[in-house]
Amino acid sequence: MDRTDKEQLSLVKGTRQRYNEWIFRDVPSDITIEVNGGSFSLHKFPLVSRSGRIRRIVAEHRGDDISRFELLNLPGGAECFELAAKFCYGINFEITSTNVAQLCCVSDYLEMTEDFSKDNLGSRAEEYLESIVCKNLEMCVEVLQQCENLLPLADELKVVSRCIDAIASKACAEQIASSFSRLEYSSSGRLHMSRQAKCDGDWWIEDLSVLRIDMYQRVITAMKCRGVRPESIGASLVNYAQKELTKKSSLWNPSSQTKIDSNSTLHEKLVVETIVSLLPVEKLAVPINFLFGLLRSAVMLDCTIASRLDLERRIGSQIDVATLDDILIPSFRHAGDTLFDVDTVHRILVNFFQQDDSEEDPEDAFVFESDSPRSPSQTALVKVSKLVDNYLAEIAPDANLKLSKFLVIAETLPAHARTVHDGLYRAIDIYLKAHQGLSDLDKKKLCRLIDFQKLSQEAGAHAAQNERLPLQSIVQVLYFEQLRLRNSLSCSYGEDDPKPIHQSWRISSGALSAAMSPRDNYASLRRENRELKLELARLRMRLNDLEREHACMKRDMAKSGSRKFMSSFSKKIGKLSLFGHSSSRGSTSPSRNSHRTDSKVIERTCASTE
Repeated sequence: MDRTDKEQLSLVKGTRQRYNEWIFRDVPSDITIEVNGGSFSLHKFPLVSRSGRIRRIVAEHRGDDISRFELLNLPGGAECFELAAKFCYGINFEITSTNVAQLCCVSDYLEMTEDFSKDNLGSRAEEYLESIVCKNLEMCVEVLQQCENLLPLADELKVVSRCIDAIASKACAEQIASSFSRLEYSSSGRLHMSRQAKCDGDWWIEDLSVLRIDMYQRVITAMKCRGVRPESIGASLVNYAQKELTKKSSLWNPSSQTKIDSNSTLHEKLVVETIVSLLPVEKLAVPINFLFGLLRSAVMLDCTIASRLDLERRIGSQIDVATLDDILIPSFRHAGDTLFDVDTVHRILVNFFQQDDSEEDPEDAFVFESDSPRSPSQTALVKVSKLVDNYLAEIAPDANLKLSKFLVIAETLPAHARTVHDGLYRAIDIYLKAHQGLSDLDKKKLCRLIDFQKLSQEAGAHAAQNERLPLQSIVQVLYFEQLRLRNSLSCSYGEDDPKPIHQSWRISSGALSAAMSPRDNYASLRRENRELKLELARLRMRLNDLEREHACMKRDMAKSGSRKFMSSFSKKIGKLSLFGHSSSRGSTSPSRNSHRTDSKVIERTCASTE
């Protein structure tokens, strides 16, 4: 006899002992009813007066004088039938959240409705469900737990749907009340909602974690329809996954040696696929490390391709907030493969760049504020470029990592994403050290990825002495190092020789322009254009001042004599300082030389810019 049979036998004995305590002993029983292995010696009259099903069975066998029959598939089993029998005998018992679902189902099975008796068991259970249970979220959760073993009858009686609607409504109302309590005024006088790590109205998250996955899915779907915040939905999903996956298996704990049976694996696979389908569409509604955990579980459990692609798309949309530990996804394939799942990371990066392009409005592609900071997309690109370079350095020592896979990860980033190539150079150097059997052609393919002009001084000095690099790459490094040294020496001349300064500025500006995205490059050009227009406006104002002074000098010349005119002319010229006075050595500063401009030339310049 196995453990299940022993438990069922002990349950039957306990039920028989309990019902012997309340059954009438002075009146002999005239009918015996068997329910799930349990035997109840009862009386026909109290049963047929309340139960339409028992009345019909007795009526059908009136001629045979039936004294024994069995009730098959009775919901709730012998324990639930005992409560129904007690009700028929008029014995009081308490209806609670732990038995109301069984009472609703058994009353429907036994047809204990108002058609056969007033205030029958069915109406009593329905009244308690509507007036007590549906107004309390914890009780609704307890009823749903009891309904897990009463399907599909509990669904047909709408016990499940009523509890789910009550939970969703209660959670939404609690969240609205909590949101009002979080309203506060900012320093500017505007009303806004304070940010909290966890909303006070999310206390229901822990209660829902006890539900079975199918019930939990229906509850979360109803909450979404009711408008519960995506952050609260995400927090509930994280809490549920941690209880169902991390504590019951070794999926997220590789050090555990617990043997996983097939039933447990199927359950975990169902949990992962269900949680993925319930994830909110909003970004950052769930932590990205949780998404990576789901992705690892999905790969290990061989979940559906749709679930894995959905997770990769969600991760790709926020990969800029990921860490190196997140993207180091182990490879669960055959022996001899790479240590890490490089293909999955490549698809995630492709999703990042595709969503970055798709989310940009084409109408606003050329409308930017010139004085605005760097765009969020460029900031995300810089973060992702550092992450990718660190990832390449981490996977580079793998002896099974093919050059093609290394290249496809490195080439995923656009050219303007990497402002500095030190990280890429470090990863390539590690790969060359771990794969010394590469041909010269393969080494050249690798080194073509590096823009040696974007190496720092320390990285350039290391690359110039790196024997693992091809000779052509070393020559490029030496050339750019010499060019950098020449520019630094040119800058030391100062104002005595302005030409090297302008030349150095052009070189650095070109490097910065190459490191900027097209959006930021356009914004920089607009900023320079605005500065040029402001300078031309100043020149135009100065030209107007010169014309007014010229007109005044003409009037003075007509009124006074030539001597007075020359004296006035010299004074006004001195005030305007059109021409700088030579020093004792006869030198003039560049700023004074800049004022030696003909008015006609200024007019032509202003006209051409307009």
